[in-house]
Amino acid sequence: MPQDQKRHLGERIVRILMVLSVGIVLACTVSIVGTVLVRGIRTFSWDLIPWAALAGSLYIVIPAAVLGAFISVPVVFYITMYRKRSDPVSYIARLAYDILYGIPGIVYGAFAFSLMVYAGMRASVLGGILVTVLLIIPIMIRSGDEIARNVPDELIEAVYSLGATRWETLKVILLQILPGMTTAFLLAIGRAIGEAAAVMFTAGFSDTVPQSPTDPAATLPMAVFSWISMPEPFPDKAYAAALILTVIVLLLSLGARWLSRRFTQNNLS
Repeated sequence: MPQDQKRHLGERIVRILMVLSVGIVLACTVSIVGTVLVRGIRTFSWDLIPWAALAGSLYIVIPAAVLGAFISVPVVFYITMYRKRSDPVSYIARLAYDILYGIPGIVYGAFAFSLMVYAGMRASVLGGILVTVLLIIPIMIRSGDEIARNVPDELIEAVYSLGATRWETLKVILLQILPGMTTAFLLAIGRAIGEAAAVMFTAGFSDTVPQSPTDPAATLPMAVFSWISMPEPFPDKAYAAALILTVIVLLLSLGARWLSRRFTQNNLS
């Protein structure tokens, strides 16, 4: 076979494999989302909405996301701006956060549970917030670090050459990385709100809306996990909870893309 035909054959095979890979990913996504939407919409009613689990998820994730952002953003600026990017401390910090990023949620839950036992805490909203913060911080730091490292050194040097202080330079850099950090923030919320294993030990479970931070709280993933194998009508309630959770994650993903595009357009203009 001539060399040109071999090259074209190889390109055609690679193209077919890429198309098949994309088709498999799309088929899996459509299958998962479609199953949840069809089963959830078919059985959905106001009586089946797990209000306690929805409230518990919001009570845990929103404070945890805000606290995680307040911790993560200064760390990102420190390891990328205040220290040299090739500094050993920055390298060790990135390695540590890479490891934390890959740790399963149930390990975070077991660690947070051990801290709660040592402090004399019981399963509660506070425990859920604690483990969710631990889960969110590595996600935001690693994402923010990758975004901040893409800021050109020439831009930083140009800002300094104009007589800007370090604080003024950080504000300029923040405008550059804000779209990516916003996306990372929303995606971290999406990851946290769908986590069941991490809050299994720390938040507990309750059929009522928590009235204080020390009360146990159900979450949407735990509601799905607990109800899906129970007799009727609990499977219908599980699919209703799964539908709500899927819609929230989809809205967060779409919102992240929209905000990222909006911020980018504003920076360009």
